[in-house]
Amino acid sequence: MRPALLDPLFRPISSLSGIGPKTAKTMQTLLEGSGDREPALVDLLFHMPSGVIDRRLRPGIARAPEGAIVTLEVRIDRHQPPPRHSKIPYRVFAHDDSGEIALVFFHARRDWLEKTLPEGETLLVSGKVEWFNGRAQMVHPDHMVPIGDAADLPLVEPVYPLTAGLSSKMLQKALGLALKSVPDLPEWLDAAFLDRRRFPPFREALEEIHHPADGGVGSDENPALSRLAYDEYLANQLALALVRRSLKTVGGISRRPDGHLKRKVLAALPYSLTDGQRQAVAEIESDLAEPTRMLRLLQGDVGAGKTIVALLAICTVVESGAQAAMMAPTEILARQHFASIAPLCEAAGIRAAVLTGRDGAKHRREVREGLESGEIDLLVGTHALFQGDVAFKDLGLAVIDEQHRFGVHQRLALSAKGRGVDVLVMTATPIPRTLVLTYFGDMEVSKLTEKPAGRQPIKTVTVALDRIGEVVERMRAAIAEGQKIYWVCPLVEESEKSDLAAAEQRYEDLARALGPVVALVHGRQDAAEKEAAMSAFKDGQARVLVATTVIEVGVDVPDATIIVIEHAERFGLSQLHQLRGRVGRGSKASTCVLLFKGPLGETATARLQIMRETNDGFRIAEEDLRLRGEGEILGTRQSGMPGFRIARAETHADLMEVARDDAKLILEKDPELKGERGQALRVLLYLFSRDEAVRLLRAG
Repeated sequence: MRPALLDPLFRPISSLSGIGPKTAKTMQTLLEGSGDREPALVDLLFHMPSGVIDRRLRPGIARAPEGAIVTLEVRIDRHQPPPRHSKIPYRVFAHDDSGEIALVFFHARRDWLEKTLPEGETLLVSGKVEWFNGRAQMVHPDHMVPIGDAADLPLVEPVYPLTAGLSSKMLQKALGLALKSVPDLPEWLDAAFLDRRRFPPFREALEEIHHPADGGVGSDENPALSRLAYDEYLANQLALALVRRSLKTVGGISRRPDGHLKRKVLAALPYSLTDGQRQAVAEIESDLAEPTRMLRLLQGDVGAGKTIVALLAICTVVESGAQAAMMAPTEILARQHFASIAPLCEAAGIRAAVLTGRDGAKHRREVREGLESGEIDLLVGTHALFQGDVAFKDLGLAVIDEQHRFGVHQRLALSAKGRGVDVLVMTATPIPRTLVLTYFGDMEVSKLTEKPAGRQPIKTVTVALDRIGEVVERMRAAIAEGQKIYWVCPLVEESEKSDLAAAEQRYEDLARALGPVVALVHGRQDAAEKEAAMSAFKDGQARVLVATTVIEVGVDVPDATIIVIEHAERFGLSQLHQLRGRVGRGSKASTCVLLFKGPLGETATARLQIMRETNDGFRIAEEDLRLRGEGEILGTRQSGMPGFRIARAETHADLMEVARDDAKLILEKDPELKGERGQALRVLLYLFSRDEAVRLLRAG
């Protein structure tokens, strides 16, 4: 149960005066964290300003700099309404000791202006000053208050991200009311740490962010913002540590086989392992030998050979008499994993099967029976693997590919299919260190940085879209030499239909230019159509595969040597890098062509430049974090994973490290969070919606 102390913060925002159902609905699209429900006051309070407007500059009219935001104390002289039906604006003239200014209003109501700006009165007006023919003017001042109400003028005003149908005034009024509801909460941070960092108490920090006294609110060093970011990180790290502990306390099984299956697989491999692969295998085998459960993240750049490392882990588990499951996010990828490891499994005598959502009832029944009787050693499939009716005789290892698409809940669900199941997670998205701590803080990490022997580096070039004809001619020559080519069209969520039309149009154009060697694959096809197009490309009947980004993860055609990415400026760096990794998987030199439509903005230019400079996925990930922030890199904006509302990995990275150590120490001293600080930390977990973790405390 959430502590009653927090009830005021979890009231729906429509309980605030002035917020009706329509405004609440509008706010739902703006406020992160509310999901499908109506936002609560806490969601509103965690909506951070993106900057501030400083109104403290009071230079007098004559000394007001062009384009600057100033506050002026002026006396209203006269009104100059425009003639009827004229498009000329309404002007109000005013002065101070240094000069005269015109306050300019378009489409204004005369009666309202006469009441707000009465002639002969002295007022404070604040807004941007422009100079026109040597005369000062202020178009639509932001604030106009009588001198007697000077205290009502916000001298430092936060600026918030907004959405259509919601004004800044409306949002600020709601925030003012919400702040009044913040109760006094117990302090969950260590007193010495608070002091050292100059962090204000939680409630004071919220006040300072939403009602700043000076212009520092937008800066990353602002102690109030850092305090709230740290709270959010600590809640996250504490939750991950509790998940990790709950998985670890359900005892694991020590597995120390003699390694004969592993030797058979290595003998069947046409190449030897890289140093990185050998190191990762050693780390995994050491985890499996322990009587606690393994929780390990295997990070490898595109084509670094993660699947083989996973298969060698599977050998250890199968040899000890248990079963393994390998789970992929899409059917294409699951079937591909199966196709690539089936010959090696056969060589080692591992009995493997594949199961996806579209398999018929007969195949599903046979697989289920094989799993329950123990005849199947390894099952490869999609998340259909952990749906209710699939039961293993003795599941010992769960291998989960492309983890950021599977949240903590799914990890728990799959590992609950057996006794003390070991978990190995693989991702081809190189993730910066701070984000590894954020999303996988409950795991140990192995990294593969080298490419397998014989792989050629990929040459990356940028070409403007208006030279597309030259690219098609170059493709014609490459096809004549027997090469295979991917052509990727972007997919932008807002207008799926027009994007699909664009992919189909590109397919038709290329088929006209190059003949019947072009195939098309996109997200709206059913699985059979996708598979037919992929097979035609693999077998070589098709030489060009036009695709939307469904090929981003894991499609493996070793003899594809060219990839053309259309509108490359629309993609993020990590996604471009993922797509580029579809080529360069064989021994031939490969090329990635980034087609862009100019003129390019600063960020897009930087992205394409980095792609030309490096093939190192880890460097690319760090740059992507700097350019875009974490929500985009891991796809958390779309996947409903806990993106951060306050903390920003690109600016608060050092706090994440501290929070991780703090969480570890807290659980060593007070594992059940029963002490005074422990009780306060429970409040923190609820405040940041990490309720799952509190339930684990009870369950444990």
